[in-house]
Amino acid sequence: MPRKSTVEAAREDLQEGKAASTAAGEFVHEELKHVRDGEHGARSPQQAIAIGLSKARRAGVPLKPPARGKTSDAARGKAQRDYAKGQTQPASGQEGATKRGRARLAAMKREPHNTASHDALSRHAKRAAGQRRQTT
Repeated sequence: MPRKSTVEAAREDLQEGKAASTAAGEFVHEELKHVRDGEHGARSPQQAIAIGLSKARRAGVPLKPPARGKTSDAARGKAQRDYAKGQTQPASGQEGATKRGRARLAAMKREPHNTASHDALSRHAKRAAGQRRQTT
């Protein structure tokens, strides 16, 4: 569940006319902080970013799911469900800790925490920039 301040910051970004990806960045920053602080881990920087984007979509940020071919069909389907959930009804904040939810969190706590380090994010950014189409 994202912090209230994160949701408000994202809402302010959207009201100022900023892009949905900018507003979603608030959630990604929060997720990276969670990993760094040891609240839970992530297997890779991409996973930490994906968790943040998922939370943003569920919180109502109008961030479209990725296009076909950009990610796996499973990841795209999850993004579509998150987007639909966030656009239809706001998160109530009353979700209980189900057995599945507790198991998921326990598994994430066992993941490494250094995946959100400055070096790991730098490596990810350089790799992602290299994969983008270069303009000449």
